Amino acid sequence: MPAARESLLEAAGAALAARPWPDVRMVDVAAAAGVSRQTLYNEFGGKGGLGRALVRREGERYLDGVERALGTPGRTGERLAAVAEWTLRAARAYPLVRALLTGFWEPDLPAPGRAPGPGDMTRAVRDRAATVLMPAEDAQRCELAVRLALSYVVAPGEEPGAVELLRMLSAPSRKAAAR
Repeated sequence: MPAARESLLEAAGAALAARPWPDVRMVDVAAAAGVSRQTLYNEFGGKGGLGRALVRREGERYLDGVERALGTPGRTGERLAAVAEWTLRAARAYPLVRALLTGFWEPDLPAPGRAPGPGDMTRAVRDRAATVLMPAEDAQRCELAVRLALSYVVAPGEEPGAVELLRMLSAPSRKAAAR
């Protein structure tokens, strides 16, 4: 039942946005999705399974956003800046994405289960970038762009604008300067 599964995940995401995960009730999620509680249990096995599926879905949505940013027209530096901006926006707007990228799981969130850690997520960004950007060094720069954006998530400060990000990400590497 793919439609029921997606409806349940949407309802669970909306419930999590409204209240802490420990206060989310399965009966409310099922009702909001327009399915029976038994359907919810058949799909996810319980609240823990629903939470883990929600975490996985948010991780995939973040990575899909990375791919969209990498696919924007422009030079490599502009695409890397788009990835950094998306990472910052997503980490601020979606607590599960922030937890996946930083490794800090607040008690109000579902338990991550075997969710990827921050290193896994940044490597996933690098791997996706490697399929789009050339040379391979640009994929490493993409990973650095994500790590730069995350520094503003964990230690907020005056954020650089898109132009400043572009300048930082487009600067020649020390290796290139040494050649």
